[in-house]
Amino acid sequence: MNETERPLPPASLLRRLGAVLYDTLILIALWFLATAILLPFTHGEALESGNPLYQTYLFLLTFIFFAGFWTRGGQTLGMMAWRIRVVGREGKPVTLWNALLRFIVAIGSWAIFGLGFFWSLFEANKRTWHDLYSETDLVVLPK
Repeated sequence: MNETERPLPPASLLRRLGAVLYDTLILIALWFLATAILLPFTHGEALESGNPLYQTYLFLLTFIFFAGFWTRGGQTLGMMAWRIRVVGREGKPVTLWNALLRFIVAIGSWAIFGLGFFWSLFEANKRTWHDLYSETDLVVLPK
């Protein structure tokens, strides 16, 4: 077996959390920009944070951010910085369905005090709940 055929190692929890931190900062900036785009429609008035249309808008924007990166190259900007990539099982590209499942279950993984992420510390291949449910893997890329 040559060097290129060797499977890529799974990403550690620390590496995952590093990428999450980077992507969170980018998302906050994107949310600010998305909100600024709406201001002309509200005559410059602030949007209520509890507004269901506004929350849905930001939710969909967030999904589009992640799904777009995951289905086109398998890496968000944070994942690029930490040299990790999401791949479908057996190295296949991530589909939109995989991305949707991954996104929804990742929300649950966070909502239960991050338990879905910490699961990777006990799982043999370091997979989180959203990796398992969406049939994807997070791998470390070579330098």
